Amino acid sequence: MADARIMHCLLAVSLLSFVAHAHAQLSTTFYSRSCPSLETTVWEVMKQAVVKEQRVGASLLRLFFHDCFVQGCDGSILLDATGGEKSAGPNANSLRGFDVIDTIKARVEAKCPGVVSCADILALAARDGTFLLRGPTWKVPLGRRDSTTANQSLANANLPSSGSSLSTLISMFASKGLSATDMTALSGAHTIGLARCSTFRDHLYNDANINSSFAARRRKTCPRSGGDSHLAPMDVHSSRVFDNSYYQNLMARRGLFHSDQELFNGGSQDALVRQYSANPALFRKDFVTAMIKMGNINPLTGNAGQIRKNCRVVNR
Repeated sequence: MADARIMHCLLAVSLLSFVAHAHAQLSTTFYSRSCPSLETTVWEVMKQAVVKEQRVGASLLRLFFHDCFVQGCDGSILLDATGGEKSAGPNANSLRGFDVIDTIKARVEAKCPGVVSCADILALAARDGTFLLRGPTWKVPLGRRDSTTANQSLANANLPSSGSSLSTLISMFASKGLSATDMTALSGAHTIGLARCSTFRDHLYNDANINSSFAARRRKTCPRSGGDSHLAPMDVHSSRVFDNSYYQNLMARRGLFHSDQELFNGGSQDALVRQYSANPALFRKDFVTAMIKMGNINPLTGNAGQIRKNCRVVNR
């Protein structure tokens, strides 16, 4: 019995050491010698892309989130695989920004062939897109490698939906090592970007915790049936600026998604929503902390995975 306990403890320590080692391999200076121009190259493409279409900053931030929550931050969301993550329910007909990643990858490959992963390019693009929309910036730990597989069933199971309850959101984020505070801070990304009618229709017509004038306004372009692809800003005040007005909207019952308004609906996150609403610096600080933590979800490092030449296909 004692021997079994000892073996169990040794196994636990071994697993924790493995996880810690995997995370320790990510470094903000990972490419300082092998590809010193990387971050400048990513920035130049992102600046051009956001000037052309501001929405793409939000699209790439969402793309990074949807990558990390399925198999970890491994670039699997970028694969054009049959039965892959792109065609999963939460992703189908809604993910955008792949062309920008392709452009960045091509330019990076021209300068540093076979060195930089698509997973790291996506992490940097999400950071730069946020900053270009007046959000915070941060040093991105790098060194991820690319997955050789994509998993549609995991995407369907692991990505929160716009209809999720607060308890579901908290548990789904907790399963990825993210706290309720991380979840509420990361939800603030909904201060930028647009959403399809099909994702918020139920909230408009079936929920009581919504401002009546806000609901009436949104219903004009999101009918009970049809118009699934009609778009609405996720932040009614400043959908092109990364700020804390998302939380102010929640306090006024103007959250676009059911899952948004769950953060301020008499539950455990009400107090934090109030804090973020009044203190933009606190929101930005917690958002950066949560983004770095999310970027550390199960990265492939060392000799695991590969460095894809084309982010859409596995190397042959």
